[in-house]
Amino acid sequence: MPGQTQRKTATGMPTVSGEVMTPWLQAVRHHQLFFVGLHYRRGSALTALHHVKAREASRRPPPVSRSRPRTGWRQLPLFEQVPRDYGRLDPAAANLASPWLAWGKHLAHQLAEARGWGRNIRFAVNRGLAVVLTGYVEGDVIRHSEIFTPLRALDLRVGHIITVLEEVGIFLDDSEPSFERWLAERLEGLAPGIAAEAERWTRVLRDGGPRSLPRQQETVWLYLNRVRPALLTWSNRYDHLREVTRQDVLTHLKTLHGHHRQDQLVALRSLFTWAKRSGLVFRNPASRIKVGQNECSVLQPLASAQIDRSVAAANTPAARLVLALAAVHAARVAQIGTLMLDDADVGNRRLTIAGRVRPLDDLTLKLLLEWLEHRRKRWPNTANLHLLVNNQTATGTGHVSNHWISAPLRGQEATLERLRVDRQLEEAMVQGPDPLHLAEVFGLHEKTAMRYADSARALLEQAAEADGRVPPGGV
Repeated sequence: MPGQTQRKTATGMPTVSGEVMTPWLQAVRHHQLFFVGLHYRRGSALTALHHVKAREASRRPPPVSRSRPRTGWRQLPLFEQVPRDYGRLDPAAANLASPWLAWGKHLAHQLAEARGWGRNIRFAVNRGLAVVLTGYVEGDVIRHSEIFTPLRALDLRVGHIITVLEEVGIFLDDSEPSFERWLAERLEGLAPGIAAEAERWTRVLRDGGPRSLPRQQETVWLYLNRVRPALLTWSNRYDHLREVTRQDVLTHLKTLHGHHRQDQLVALRSLFTWAKRSGLVFRNPASRIKVGQNECSVLQPLASAQIDRSVAAANTPAARLVLALAAVHAARVAQIGTLMLDDADVGNRRLTIAGRVRPLDDLTLKLLLEWLEHRRKRWPNTANLHLLVNNQTATGTGHVSNHWISAPLRGQEATLERLRVDRQLEEAMVQGPDPLHLAEVFGLHEKTAMRYADSARALLEQAAEADGRVPPGGV
């Protein structure tokens, strides 16, 4: 059936037998015209054939073990910068005799076995390798910018295919880093001279310099975001940082209060200290301006109704375990995400969080076992050793994102962070406002432990005054 073959080839689907196509064709009562070369759409009838072939491929024996292809000679490329057009290639028309495709499929099979890829992922990866490795010759480099759009158009797993190509050693990641896009957005609207100087300072913060260590990327984001309002104001009058005076800094700080003033002043002092050291300004206009001590308010405990609403919102095994880790063990979101399976010692009822061993209470143990059973049924073949996994991380080795961990309680008054704070405040009120005890139990910094102790002492004094009794720990 030539028409049938053309339809299969145009949609990018692999060749299937007449027994598979005949029942589907007999049920067709109308025909949709289409242009040759259009790819199949998700959810169409032909997509079902994709899953049929995926199941058939999963039953096939693993590819024969092969070695990296070796060629005695190769043709050097005439033009290095000419991009390849992978969009015109059809997975069904792949060159199955290509040694590079055979080697790529062999490595893909090894990765699938090691990381627990399902049959759909394996089939999609093999189709993607058929697209990018057909016609490949030794010495070529496959670039991210060339394959991303064609593979996404075929609805294939770009990340998994890139993992295989990196294993082969022929992939070049030329995609624009997210930091560069963010930096360009943050510098937009500044005067050209101020923008260039702020960009140099930001890159020194991230990469370090001759006399400075690199900062974490989150710190770099915070510092540039904090100085940006002042730089936007000064860009209306000045072209360079050397034109900014001490009075300009004081005028800007008068519009701020509390921790906003403190945070922006710290960032401005960092900017102008670097500018003075680099010879961009003659005097540091932010020097000798006191940051001041930020008065910390008394931490308040959560109400029972707020906690109950968060408990009701945690309606999955993972969300319930995360809530217990924050509310019972005062674990931070980042610490929860990096927990490994070895950190949960169920037999000895111990849990290791950020290097500190904690006993497993009955509630946390129950929720932990519930999650482990769900994890085993949902992702039985995953090779990820992190305690928490999801659909994205189960096929790899990385940890889940902080956004995914916090999502179930987002919008609630009792968020994971507030539950963590409430747990530490409860410990200080029950055991007495002893900062040494808090630092030992939760691994807090001495200043943080003192703040919890002060808040607990103030709350206990208020309760004692209301009840006419002496609070624990004395006053």
